[in-house]
Amino acid sequence: MNLSLDEKFNIDVDEDFVKKSIDTIKSKVAERAKDKEQLKKCFSLIDLTTLNSTDSLERGEMFGERVSKFQENYPSIPNVAAICVYPSLVNAVRQSLTAKDVKIASVAAGFPASQTFIDIKLSECQMCLEMGADEIDVVISLGHFLAGDYFTVFSELQQIKEVAGDSQVKVILETGALPSLSDIKLASFLAMEAGADFIKTSTGKMDPAATPEALFVMCLAAKEFHEKTGKMVGIKPAGGMVNSPDSVLFYMIVEEILGEKWLNNTWLRFGASRLADNLLSDITGEKVQYFSASAAGAKY
Repeated sequence: MNLSLDEKFNIDVDEDFVKKSIDTIKSKVAERAKDKEQLKKCFSLIDLTTLNSTDSLERGEMFGERVSKFQENYPSIPNVAAICVYPSLVNAVRQSLTAKDVKIASVAAGFPASQTFIDIKLSECQMCLEMGADEIDVVISLGHFLAGDYFTVFSELQQIKEVAGDSQVKVILETGALPSLSDIKLASFLAMEAGADFIKTSTGKMDPAATPEALFVMCLAAKEFHEKTGKMVGIKPAGGMVNSPDSVLFYMIVEEILGEKWLNNTWLRFGASRLADNLLSDITGEKVQYFSASAAGAKY
């Protein structure tokens, strides 16, 4: 099957334009990063993430409890958008999370390598949703994509979306493994055509993770996709986002290309772990370790 994406969409990327545009945005980041309201907005976009092989049920419970009590401790700061965990922690988070407007996201479908059978991928997605996940984050089959087998990539994502139904599917492109910006754009269109609700940069398990260049190109693809199909698709940079300027830079890239309509946690998420406490520290002017393991007394 020929998906003919290059006939429907503009796959080419002007790398000089991308670089110059990012340099212009970077020149404005320092000033924007001083704005505490801007930092609060960035905080509200976070998918608070723990994806360690050492994660335990206790860690899942800690995340749920900390997020549930967040507004009591910081009433002037909006809560995070979601908690993102491995499938084995979904139930622990579900049982401990009482904040009604915070979603539970689970990685699934053989994360992070996506190197397993499609039946297992579909089964894992279904089980995550049955355990209480609101959203699933899945990785494209990179081996097939790099081999030019776009139909298999498309078919798998389409089947995953069918299993998910109305639940959101965030498709991870693992942009650090893609050879060029044009490949990132092609992968973005492929995922969106297959039904992705979000396109996401990275697993956080590979370097480089989220880069300004990758996000810029993904936003260009999402803009063109919206113009040609009328469908909005969310954007999620993830991995390597640690400090306030990092988050402000990514926010400003989305703002520049996609505009105000995307600047909320329905359409924009930041996948991060350390970022939350660093943003809180900059917002409050005090060193904060609210979501860290030591702050919660968890052992794992």
